[in-house]
Amino acid sequence: MAEDKNDKLVLERFLPYRLSYLTNIISRKLARLYSEQFDITPHEWKVLANLSRHPNISAAETGVKTAMDKVAVSRAIRGLCDKGLVHKIFSSEDRRRSVLNLTKKGQEIYHQIEPQMIEYENSLQDILSQEEQNQLDCLLTKLTIHVDK
Repeated sequence: MAEDKNDKLVLERFLPYRLSYLTNIISRKLARLYSEQFDITPHEWKVLANLSRHPNISAAETGVKTAMDKVAVSRAIRGLCDKGLVHKIFSSEDRRRSVLNLTKKGQEIYHQIEPQMIEYENSLQDILSQEEQNQLDCLLTKLTIHVDK
């Protein structure tokens, strides 16, 4: 963090850059866990995980829940459908709206990947005390609420 708000930008201390940098490193490491074994991209993983938690949602709702842009969501959904992991049906109320769900194969693959993700998360959290974990959770929630306004 800059000690004086009028200081010049120091990229390596710039919070958005640091968060992005950390996210990129973590995402690359996580992708290695599922991409080789299951041929799933990081965007497809985000959609797969969200559909496991939130079945029967639209592509637009998936985009909101993942904070991914429409093109990335659309490509991920198309890829998952092509792999037989996601089933897309059009809503009976509104033919422009599709409803997404994991197929049986999609659920099986998700349940194979999930323990690896939990194990990786635990390895990250293990370096933090319980108090630090609570603080981090609180700070991330606070920042997310602020930027989501």
